[in-house]
Amino acid sequence: MGVYVSIRGWPEGDAQQLAAVRRVIADHSDGHYSDGWGFPARHFNWTSYVFYGGDVRVSAVDWFMDQLRAMAAIPASDEDGDGVRGLFVVNSEVAAQVEWQVRDGSVTVRPAEAGLAYLAE
Repeated sequence: MGVYVSIRGWPEGDAQQLAAVRRVIADHSDGHYSDGWGFPARHFNWTSYVFYGGDVRVSAVDWFMDQLRAMAAIPASDEDGDGVRGLFVVNSEVAAQVEWQVRDGSVTVRPAEAGLAYLAE
C-alpha cells in the first residue's frame, strides 16, 4: 500500500504574492495531489491565505517541498518587506511529526510543538 504523509497548513502573503503562489501551484500541478490546495472565494482585507490538506505518498514529499521553497522565495511586494510566510504540520506512521515553517525566504523543518501532538493520533 505504501507510506502516506499527512500535510496540512498554509502560506500567507498579500494579494500580489497570492498571485505568485497560484503560479507556483500551477507550475507544479500533478493533476492529483495538487487538488489539495484551497483558495478563498474572494480576497478580503490585507492578508491572503491559501490552504493545503492532503495525505500524499511519501514519494511526493519532495514535489510538495519544491513548491514550498518556490513560495518562500517569492519577494516582498511592498515597502513592508514581508515575504511569504506559512506553517505546515506533517506526520506519517513512520516518522515523528514535524513543522515546515515557511519564512525568511526558505522552509525550516523542525520537530512539531508538543501542543500539536493530537493531530498525529
